Amino acid sequence: MTPTLVIVPGLGGSGPGHWQTLWEQKFGAARVRQPDPEQASPPNLAARLDRVVQETPGELVLIAHSLGVLAVAHWAACSTVPERVRGALLVAPPDPASPEVHDAVRRFAPLPPGPLPFPALVVASENDPYAAFEWAEALAETWGAEFITAGEAGHLNAASGHGEWEDGEVLLSECLHAWTPPPITRF
Repeated sequence: MTPTLVIVPGLGGSGPGHWQTLWEQKFGAARVRQPDPEQASPPNLAARLDRVVQETPGELVLIAHSLGVLAVAHWAACSTVPERVRGALLVAPPDPASPEVHDAVRRFAPLPPGPLPFPALVVASENDPYAAFEWAEALAETWGAEFITAGEAGHLNAASGHGEWEDGEVLLSECLHAWTPPPITRF
């Protein structure tokens, strides 16, 4: 059985041209709805994510972008994560200490220490304006996550030319294969 994807959008909700929204439509994913950016806080977004996880049946894989990545980390640190959460694809985490980030992102500092309670893959760009590449790599290590570079790809959003983000779909497919146990054959 293929897990249900749970989209955890970045600040502003990952609009209509964003790969997360396109994946939600393509794969029938569940989605965490965010409040106004001025109301974004770790407890608020963690509670929203927890509600979606509790209301979505079956095995789940979290697909987070930007602020959504930080929300996943805070949720994992303050909640009892069900075993049916098979893993997380964590794309373009912003550094709350970066001078370039929105004030809402700064509220997510300090980030919870690791490791995450599920397998994860952190994908980062070498020229993301919201986080140094080395910072993202160290964050992945702290969380016990695999790490991969997207090259010089900006913030990996619609504004940086990543509408459907086909390379991301390939990564997602590989993650789903690695995180989904084979069906049990009964004789």
